[in-house]
Amino acid sequence: MNSNPSMSIVQLLWQASLLVQIILAMLVAASVLSWTVILAKRSLLSRTQKAAANFENRFWSGGTLGDLYESLRRGRDKSDEGLAQVFCAGYEEFTRQQGTRVDPDDALAAVQRQMRVAQTREIERLEGGLSMLATVGSTSPYVGLFGTVWGIMHAFINIGAVKQATLASVAPGIAEALIATAFGLFAAIPAMVAYNFLTSRVDRIETRFSTFADEMTGIIERGLRGVSGSRAA
Repeated sequence: MNSNPSMSIVQLLWQASLLVQIILAMLVAASVLSWTVILAKRSLLSRTQKAAANFENRFWSGGTLGDLYESLRRGRDKSDEGLAQVFCAGYEEFTRQQGTRVDPDDALAAVQRQMRVAQTREIERLEGGLSMLATVGSTSPYVGLFGTVWGIMHAFINIGAVKQATLASVAPGIAEALIATAFGLFAAIPAMVAYNFLTSRVDRIETRFSTFADEMTGIIERGLRGVSGSRAA
């Protein structure tokens, strides 16, 4: 019995047909790329959630929206992305509408539109790369299966070229083929699990943004209608 199974796998890969080697290289590259996206997106979503929590604490700590906006504009950096961008877009439109004689309903609609645009941009930024994970997760098993089919076909062709086939002569070709399936699953499973997990986190962040936009709309509406004591001043 071979005491070094890892070397036997390396030998099988080295002796595999060129097409199977290319397929395995593609699957390894897809796996590396998907893990790069997974780690980057996990870090980005964590930063965004933390920044949103910090911003909400500042938003509800008291004071006017104008003071908060000026504070954000003076120290704007990457920590102010996400929810703060939705706020800034809405407040900037609110200040533009204050100097006009536009109907309050039309002004409020303009503010809501700007916040929706900012929210859409932020969500698109958070979702960037997730489609690649879905592609890797859905296509890798089929790519690996293609390598398996090709490897088995190549093995049977070699069997047909000899007069007497034994298990020892058949096993390497079959093992080579099955390795392609294993590589396909190795690339697909983490990508699909991460895609579902990260998509769920993006959905929760989007809900948080929408809830904040609704709350801010109410505050700005009172400011546009001149309600006494409005924070929008």
